[in-house]
Amino acid sequence: MEGAEAASLLGERSLGPPAEFKTYRRRWFLLAVVCLLNCSNAMLWLTFAPVADKTAAYFHISLETVNWLSMVYLLISIPFGLVATWVLDSVGLRCAVVLSAWLNMVGSITRMFSVLKFLSLGSQSYWYLFIGQCFCALGQPLIIFSPTKLAALWFPDHQRATANMIASMSNPLGILIANLLSPALAPEGKHIPLMLGIYAVPAVTACALATLGIHEKVPPTPPSASATNSNSQPFFTGLKMDFAGLNGALFTVCGLLGAFLLGMYVDRTRKFIESTKISFCLSALASIMFAVTSRFRHQAIMLAITSSLFGFFGFAIYPIAMELAVECSYPVGEGTSTGLIFVASQIEGVILMILLQALTIHVSEDPFSTCTLDKDGALDWTTPVLVLAGLCSGMACFYVIFFHTDYKRLRAETISADLVKAEDTATTDVPES
Repeated sequence: MEGAEAASLLGERSLGPPAEFKTYRRRWFLLAVVCLLNCSNAMLWLTFAPVADKTAAYFHISLETVNWLSMVYLLISIPFGLVATWVLDSVGLRCAVVLSAWLNMVGSITRMFSVLKFLSLGSQSYWYLFIGQCFCALGQPLIIFSPTKLAALWFPDHQRATANMIASMSNPLGILIANLLSPALAPEGKHIPLMLGIYAVPAVTACALATLGIHEKVPPTPPSASATNSNSQPFFTGLKMDFAGLNGALFTVCGLLGAFLLGMYVDRTRKFIESTKISFCLSALASIMFAVTSRFRHQAIMLAITSSLFGFFGFAIYPIAMELAVECSYPVGEGTSTGLIFVASQIEGVILMILLQALTIHVSEDPFSTCTLDKDGALDWTTPVLVLAGLCSGMACFYVIFFHTDYKRLRAETISADLVKAEDTATTDVPES
């Protein structure tokens, strides 16, 4: 009896007084804005990767210099990720989304200055691109950290994983669009200005929608018990062949499908740990299959299949892992838990990119190379791929064996539901005034 009373008191202290929970139809507008912004930011991030050789020729720079246009995202997001965490959990979701929208738009417009002849002379052209990418990179943590906060503040408990999945997967969707759209828009270097202009359109649209359409930090009435306490304590640079782009597209499309299916499943079963562990193990197996298959010639179909499997299971983990991070760290703010994980992943990404690049071997003659600017020849990625497969397998084993946690947020909501008996009202939309 004493334990039940203590649990009740804990629920009252952590979740606040009993209240009626409601949802609002405008949460879908907020979700659409976050998705568009997330997708646009990812498109701006990898604009030049699929057309790196054409970009280098157009701006008279090296391929290594082009690579910095995407690497800068990783470097900037590490220190600024902590700032983004503070903004989300202390200032609020609206400020984070609007600020990221403006940074994204300013960056996309600044990049266009590089193709204006009267503004850009010589090396100045590249610096407009680089500065624009920096602005976009500053906005990335703010928008990538937002899905969990949006799901927690505006969506009921039975829709949170789905909302988080939709918002989170808009980022790899932007990567997919960039992989397909950039080669289509810029088959030759002279089309680079058109490409930059088209990429600015979603950024400007998202900024207008966020600035004019988002007016509240939180909904008037929370959609769930945990939302009442939501503001608590405060890869591999690509191969230079078209087949690599196809693999990237398959990776992303299958990843979106996997994330959608797993998100729906977890929303119904709440099996966060089991789902992530199984998906992680299957991702590791897919990485091993890719490492082995890539050792043989004329295995395009098998490489496409393994890339698809890697994406299907690998991407599926992302949104569920973000929700799991919130569950196991509750009542720490969603922005804080998501932000710390993202900053750690960016640090790991920089280390892996530098390490894997260092492990590559220059091939003097490669009949499959399509790059005309790389005087040192193509790169042999055999060792890096094997190392990556080993890392994936090791981390999967470590996660399966050692990761165990309670679903603290769901448990707290259950306590509150027993006290209030009003959680079912979160399924009814409130008419807009």
